[in-house]
Amino acid sequence: MLTVKNLTVAYDDTPVFSDVAVNFNAGKITGIIGPNGAGKSTLIKAILNFIKVRKGNVDYNGQSIKSVQKQIAYVEQRKDLDLNFPIDVFDLVMTGTYGKLGLFKNPGKLEKQASHDALEQVSLNEFSKRQIGNLSGGQLQRVFVARAIVQEAEIIILDEPFVGIDLQSETAIMNILKQWRDENKTIIVIHHDLNKVTKYFDDLVILNHGIVDFGPANEVYNSKNIESAFSADLSSVLFQEKEGVQ
Repeated sequence: MLTVKNLTVAYDDTPVFSDVAVNFNAGKITGIIGPNGAGKSTLIKAILNFIKVRKGNVDYNGQSIKSVQKQIAYVEQRKDLDLNFPIDVFDLVMTGTYGKLGLFKNPGKLEKQASHDALEQVSLNEFSKRQIGNLSGGQLQRVFVARAIVQEAEIIILDEPFVGIDLQSETAIMNILKQWRDENKTIIVIHHDLNKVTKYFDDLVILNHGIVDFGPANEVYNSKNIESAFSADLSSVLFQEKEGVQ
């Protein structure tokens, strides 16, 4: 279990959230939803130790998150990537093997085969020599998922992986997330499409400058919580049909 305890993050003197406490369970796909600016990406960056926290800590099965960094794979938002960086698809995927190689060791036959296999799994072997800036949004996200595959991490965190991608890529990525779930990995996904919440996620965290609620997705995703995190109007739109059937 990945456990966040009493986490407080602030930029300058403005708190993003205070005393956040939440658990992420192994063998579950956990979604994080909330309005723009609610602190979703900030929470992830705090978990990953990318930013300073004012208070609190994060541990994984009782170990400090710093001590298990090599067990974490992170797929960042496309907008945060330098798509002009001169690296092709295959070499990018192979960077996922570096963490286990140690200093001054180059990838060998096993690492190269693992990278080919990962690209095959996301149906992108034919693009292996293409520069990453020449990929579609969906293709690029699948490349980063392939890199996460070769990392063989126990914790996989994806920041809005389905934004601006095609349905084929979205389906392919979800299939891999389900495989990871079956392997008892901890999967965390920041997500924006509220219509797919209960379809995609086992557990759900609803965030708006603090935890509104978290738990099983089919229990937490309700009109009261969506109204608290977003607005009464959005809650009405999302749940009027469901309530009408009831």
